[in-house]
This record gives sequence, C-alpha cells and structure tokens, in this order.
Amino acid sequence: MPIQPVLINGSWREPKSPIGHFQSITPETGVAQAKRYPISSFTDIELALSASYWAVKELKSVSPENIAKFLELYASNIEAHAALLSQTAAIETALPEKSRFLDIELPRTTDQLRKAARAAKDRSWCRATIDTKANIRSKFSPLGGPVVIFGPNNFPFAFNSISGGDFAAAIASGNPVIAKANPGHPGTTRIFAEVALKALKKCGLPLTMIQLIYHLQPEDGFKLVSHPLTGATAFTGSRKSGLALKHAAESASKLIYIEMSGLNPVFIFPLALKERGKEIAEELSQSCTLGAGQFCTNPGLVVLLKNQDTENFIKILAEKLRSTPASILLSRQVLQSLSAAVASLKISGAEIVSGGKKIDTKAFSFANTLLRVTGDKFLKKSKKLQTEAFGPSSLIVVAENIKQMITIATHLEGNLTGSIYSHTDKEESLYAEIEAILRTKVGRLINDKMPTGVAVSPAMSHGGPFPATGHPGFTSVGIPAAMLRFSALHCYDNVRKHRLPAELKDKNPYGKMWRLIDGDWTQKNI
Repeated sequence: MPIQPVLINGSWREPKSPIGHFQSITPETGVAQAKRYPISSFTDIELALSASYWAVKELKSVSPENIAKFLELYASNIEAHAALLSQTAAIETALPEKSRFLDIELPRTTDQLRKAARAAKDRSWCRATIDTKANIRSKFSPLGGPVVIFGPNNFPFAFNSISGGDFAAAIASGNPVIAKANPGHPGTTRIFAEVALKALKKCGLPLTMIQLIYHLQPEDGFKLVSHPLTGATAFTGSRKSGLALKHAAESASKLIYIEMSGLNPVFIFPLALKERGKEIAEELSQSCTLGAGQFCTNPGLVVLLKNQDTENFIKILAEKLRSTPASILLSRQVLQSLSAAVASLKISGAEIVSGGKKIDTKAFSFANTLLRVTGDKFLKKSKKLQTEAFGPSSLIVVAENIKQMITIATHLEGNLTGSIYSHTDKEESLYAEIEAILRTKVGRLINDKMPTGVAVSPAMSHGGPFPATGHPGFTSVGIPAAMLRFSALHCYDNVRKHRLPAELKDKNPYGKMWRLIDGDWTQKNI
C-alpha cells in the first residue's frame, strides 16, 4: 500500500524524501492497520514553513468575518462527517464510538470552533486600548508566523492538532497552522484535514492556512519549533517530550505552550468522609476509570486523614475498582508507561491495594489500580511518589494528622486541578489552610467534585504551574483567553488615523467590540 500524502502548500501531495513510515495500531488487537503514514523529512517541514510564510502575508487582508465564516463552516462540515470521524477514531483508539465521540467529543469540538468564530468576529479579544491624549493605541494581533500544534493521543477530536482548542484559538486570532498529527489516530486527523480544506476553499481563504504532517523525527521537531519562521508552538503530551521541545524552542527565543503531566490532587476532609464517604468513593471510582483513566485531569493522588473512616473508604473504593471492567488503553506505549509508573511507585514505598498489573489479553489493557502510602513515606520521597501513572490508577496518601495533611499540600508539584471535599457546613478552618496552599499549585481549584471533565467556558482555566504546563498564566481551553497565547501586542504611537488598524480607529468597526478608551471599557466611538 502506498504511503499516505501530506497536506502542504494547499494540496495533498506525496511526502518529499520520507525517512520512513508508521501504521496505526488497533488497541483491541495489537494489530497494525493497513494504511501507511509518512515520517516526514525536514524537506517537507521546510516546505510547510515556507508556505505558511506566504499565508501570513495573505491573512493580513482577510477580514475577521471571513475567518469566522470558515470556523463556522468547518464546524458544520465536521457534523456532516460525524459518522465517519467517530467510526475511524473508535477503531484507532478503542474509545466508544457513540458515548465518547458522537455524544461528547464531537459536540464539544464544534462548540469550541463556533465560540472561536464568535470571538474572531466580535474582536473584543484583541483588547484594543486607546489613550487619546497621548495618541498611543495598542492591540493584540497575529504573531506573524505559523502556530505549530502537537496534538495528544487521548482526545482525537477536542484536542486534535487540526480541530481542537489550540487549533481554534490559533485560527481565530489570525494565524496559519502547521498541524503535527498524533500517531495514535492519523486516519481521524486526515479526515479532519480534508474537511477543513474543503471549508477553506469554499470561504476563499488561503489554502496554506492549514497544513498537516503526520510524524517526524525528534530532532526535526526541535528544528521546527525553533525555526525562525515559526510563530509559536502548542504541545500536549508527556513531560519528557514537552520539556525537550520547550528547551529547543526557548533556546531560540520562540514561544511554546506545553501541557504535560499532573496528578490533580484530591483532598478529602475527615468530616466529609464521615458525612458521605460512600458517595465520594463512587465519584472517585468513576473518575479514575473514565476513559480508562486517560485524562489529563484524572485524580491520581488522594489525601486522607488516618482513621477508621479512611480505612472503610479505601475498602469500598478498592471493591468498586475491582468490580469495574478494565478498559482498553490507547496504545502499547501507554500500557508500557503505566506499568513502569506503577512499578516506580511500588519501589518508592507505595503498596498495591487492588490491580497493579497488565490484563492477560491481546488488547492493551491494565487492571484498575489503587495504591496507598503513609504520609511519612510520601514526605520522604514526595518527588518519586508524584510520578504520573497515566491510566486507571490512583494513589491514596494517608496523613497521620491534620498538620501532616497540610505539610503534604506544601510538597505538591504544579497541577492542572486540585479538589477539596469538605463537610456541608463545617471544616471551614481546615479548608482555609489547605486552600491557601493548594491555590498556588493548581490552575483550577474545585470544591466537592472530581476533576475529570473540562467545560468549554470563557471562564475556564486549563493550565497551571509547572510541571502541569510551561506557564501558569495561560489556558488551552476557554475562548477568548486561549487566543492570547498566539498573539503579539502591537503598539501605534502617533500613527496617522487612516493608517491604523480598524480596531484602533476612532469609529468602533465591529459594533459590539469592547475597547479600553482613556481608562474606561466602552463600545462607543471616540
């Protein structure tokens, strides 16, 4: 079978001097699928970068309304191809076609594309700021180079490099995109690219605005993110790969936004456990096993106080995990990494309560796993015991007393989320102490619910302190905030009014656009 084409410079073409090829592996059987996808050489990458350079120039004359029109049409085209996309993704990932893709991921994907379209058209996202007395005006504008997007394996739609939140934010803020497919779902990504290209053609936008490369060698990835023509990079994946790309990009002073590992700690206070322990155990069990635990917001670390209620809770939780059928993991690599992480936790002092091993089957499957460790052992080896076990696994840390529970909070690394379960109307003092510590260590603070699930809301923060991400000030979910990552602040000092961008002229060009004029937010003209 021939190698699949890449999307470069506006058309599907044979890869130039590919280094090799790969095939998607079916997680249920471990068998390679028939289609072969190229591992591109840097020749392809340079062609994509060169094409993006011209796309940047063409996009300067494209109206925000036309970009919004593309995003809206693309969302509609995705819905028209819902069955094919969901079927393909289910084969490539072993995630359920209806309950995961048709019911959850696809609506979320089209929703965030449409939210991005509204933000592009409204223009308030660019934060136009005008000082009439000094005649200085500024706004956020496109970067002047393509946004390179590395998509993860666990969300083939909503975080896909050519359809997900990073993509929507980059396009809505006026940048071209070079998408690097995740090798776990190349067929799904190709369908998205085909659908996107049709929408570009119908809207009359530069066809070089969106390009797709399936895979590349690590060293070529480093060259790509640090290339002079690259505007910024967005990466979601492992800490090892993220840090390597971050080093390469920042060594060349290039923007990069990385989302990596995390444990999303959950603190369950003693009176909350006494009040509704069974209900919390059910919530935690469901959260740990949802999507085979392959969520970046999976609750990987749970902190409890040593007492009989905690022992009863652990017993109930372990039984629920044992009675929940093990799911299939996304890939052999995920299975191997999970096995290694559980082994590392055991070596560091954690004990297996349930699970802890691979299921004897052809599928990539691992038993739902619960581990426990004392607060003393955790504090002695806190770094190693914060190893992420990406999959249906969670570590219980049993604190000796309240003081130690607070100390454990101070030893936590940066995370995307942190949850606190407290009594309905008590434990306010303990909450205040833990919250003061946890608030600085997580992007999203949660009360009385598990962290899995990220609402596509303008108020959402899907980010956090290192090593959850590379910068605590940004989010990859939530329009328009996510768009600011892919923009540059442009200032105009004493520039003649007819030469100003539309957003900075005296007349408000988009009606509803909010601007900061002489210290007041307003939609009025000057």
